[in-house]
Amino acid sequence: MDILIVCSNLPDRNAALALARALVERRLAACVNVLAECTSVYRWQGAIETTTEVPVLIKTTAERYPELEQAIRALHPYELPEIVAVPIRGGLPGYLQWVSAETRSDTSN
Repeated sequence: MDILIVCSNLPDRNAALALARALVERRLAACVNVLAECTSVYRWQGAIETTTEVPVLIKTTAERYPELEQAIRALHPYELPEIVAVPIRGGLPGYLQWVSAETRSDTSN
């Protein structure tokens, strides 16, 4: 079972919560942590920007990642959203099994 943590940032808490709920409802994520607001500094279209964002940590499987990415792209308000997937090399087996079970596409609910 290949488990991933997918990171993204959203412009505000409401957008982060809406994305989190949509991903869990669609079983594309077992859990989404909506973190505290942070300050991001980055270059965009030639200018250095400083803005506040709300990071999210999305737990999913490699199998569900393509659909997850597609959903984030469709639901995210940014033109170019941050979507970074990090493979999990280890963890509590029961938790990893839960992530896998909660993201199965053949499960009703």
